[in-house]
Amino acid sequence: MNMDDKIKRINELYHKSQAEGLTEAEKEEQKQLRQDYILAIRGSIKSQLNNIDIVEKDGSITPLSGLKKK
Repeated sequence: MNMDDKIKRINELYHKSQAEGLTEAEKEEQKQLRQDYILAIRGSIKSQLNNIDIVEKDGSITPLSGLKKK
């Protein structure tokens, strides 16, 4: 199942939950789909941040991926 299909299914489950409620199996499916979606977003953001470079005042370039966490 690709991400577009997962998003569509998340929305279907949300609307069903508002209209009539979900079964336990559907609740578990919704939980798993949401976790998959969040992991995909985090991975996308991480890869975008790894492609950013900072130009320092002295003209040197520091890759954002090379910075250490404090």
